[in-house]
Amino acid sequence: MNQDKAAQLEKKKKLILQGGGKKRIDQQHSKGKLTARERLNILLDPDSFSEIDSFVTHRSTNFGLDKVEALGDGVITGFGQIDDRLVYVYAQDFTILGGSLGEMHAKKICKIMDLALQNNAPIIGINDSGGARIQEGVNSLAGYADIFYRNTLCSGVIPQLSVILGPCAGGAVYSPGITDFIFMVDDISHMFITGPNVIKEVTGENVTFEKLGGSKVHSEESGVAHFSSSSEEEALLLLRELFSFLPQNNLLFQLQISLMRLI
Repeated sequence: MNQDKAAQLEKKKKLILQGGGKKRIDQQHSKGKLTARERLNILLDPDSFSEIDSFVTHRSTNFGLDKVEALGDGVITGFGQIDDRLVYVYAQDFTILGGSLGEMHAKKICKIMDLALQNNAPIIGINDSGGARIQEGVNSLAGYADIFYRNTLCSGVIPQLSVILGPCAGGAVYSPGITDFIFMVDDISHMFITGPNVIKEVTGENVTFEKLGGSKVHSEESGVAHFSSSSEEEALLLLRELFSFLPQNNLLFQLQISLMRLI
């Protein structure tokens, strides 16, 4: 019996590493995009990543989701190191349910944000998502609210960095928008409140994804993005470089202020 359970566990572990499967991974690569795990491999020091909650999946039974086992629920969370410094990370996996944010997906992100704050370590979010998971309704939107709240708690306490490596629309843009630094990639990253189809329907204006929310718009006109790169690998390596200039947290600054008051 124990051998059967061990075999089932190993099978699930292998499924987790395969993401949404070969077909969806091939689709991701065909768009010039890396998978969530490939991105983490570039971002973090070799063999430093420890994954958390890899077996978590949604608990919704609406609109056929009861027939979908999505191990990890479309987001990889955990902690690792950059240049031997502790960092907490989450990377949305577009190959699983389009990286859409549902109740458990949000809980995984919130948990990693809580751990980052408790341990006074920076947090990095890699965003590649279809947005709110419509099948989960208000629970999905509530998940966004929980993430935004934690963004405010972390603000000014630990560095928060966002990497946009795919679509980032609607509720998904608010969290990156209030983090400290945003990285985008030409022709891959898109940030906007609502998409071109809705703009066309409401205003009659034709606008492309790039013009509405591409990396050039946000790095050259709106100022939303701080760094723009030509490839995902370049963006992730640039983030590693910036990370070397950032403090681990605000504690040292607070200590300095306290000492000054004693003098």
